[in-house]
Amino acid sequence: MKQPILIVGFSLLAAGFWTSCKPSQAEGTEKATFVLSDTMLKNIRIDTAHIEPVKNELRLSGKVAPNGGKVLKVYPLVSGYVEDIKVQLGDYVQKGQVLAVIHSAEIADYEKQLAQAKSDRNVADKNLKVAEDLFASRLSTEKDVVNARGELQKAEAEITRLNDLFKIYRKGKGATYLVSAPISGYVIEKNINNNMEIRTDNSSNIFTISELDDVWVMANVFETDIARIKEGYEADVVTVSYPDQPFHGKIDKIYNFLDPTTKTMQVRIRIDNKNMLLKPEMFATVYVKYEDKDQKVAVPSAAVIFDNSKNFVLVFKDKFNIAVRQVEVAKTAGDVTYLSSGLNADEKVISKNQLLIYDALKD
Repeated sequence: MKQPILIVGFSLLAAGFWTSCKPSQAEGTEKATFVLSDTMLKNIRIDTAHIEPVKNELRLSGKVAPNGGKVLKVYPLVSGYVEDIKVQLGDYVQKGQVLAVIHSAEIADYEKQLAQAKSDRNVADKNLKVAEDLFASRLSTEKDVVNARGELQKAEAEITRLNDLFKIYRKGKGATYLVSAPISGYVIEKNINNNMEIRTDNSSNIFTISELDDVWVMANVFETDIARIKEGYEADVVTVSYPDQPFHGKIDKIYNFLDPTTKTMQVRIRIDNKNMLLKPEMFATVYVKYEDKDQKVAVPSAAVIFDNSKNFVLVFKDKFNIAVRQVEVAKTAGDVTYLSSGLNADEKVISKNQLLIYDALKD
């Protein structure tokens, strides 16, 4: 007998499904058999169920912070008053870029010392030549030549010292000191204004520069959850600014002490931030995945179909053998669902485009 073709819905035909019928041995009637086309087979994803420790999620509150290893505070090396500020808070600066200009009496004094040292060198140079001429004419002693040469060397050493000092201070025009960026990054702190008096005995920094291509998220852990946290655990960070875009990272440091005020312990999650979406001081919710002692069959959460208050998966053997299987969900943790019954380890399930197949099989 020639087997007729049963077409299950227009959408299934468009998706590349086809079904065939064959005689029923018991009744002599024709029963539909579902077959997955090669085209549709290429558009599904098949995952293998496996047993693994149950992963739970711990929700923590936290805040975005700069990477402490890429933050530098800028302090003034001389006293004076602020003549000009070249950058503002949030600006990106290159290493060596001038941040501010300070008019300094110290720089003016060093300029005066340099001028005096150059004058002393000229005098010492002339005195040395005179001493050498007199010594050649036997009108002075060798000691006079040695003393004159020593005075010249002393003047040259002072000039070298002052020039090196100006290199450190990065002297500008006149009696000005140029505050420059020690690294490339963003200005995340600014404690300076025009005409402000600067004193070297002030312990406050005037700028803070930070690279933000990777950042830290500092999360707070309550005492009851400390035992569940370990270095290396995966974490998803969600911010108010990007609620639908989680940032992935791992706990790379645990601060093993409690804050006396909040009674919480901090953990650090390092996040790649090359797209510059995360900003320092952003509030964040951190979801940390940790393993339980219990082990269950795990499948991708996308493979589980919820229908009529029940959970199902599509068990795949080959394109001729696909079955709907009811399962009991024990727990869902992000993109992984743990099953307490209904599926065995090493069975294969469909986790992409399975709804179309489910509807066809259910009918």
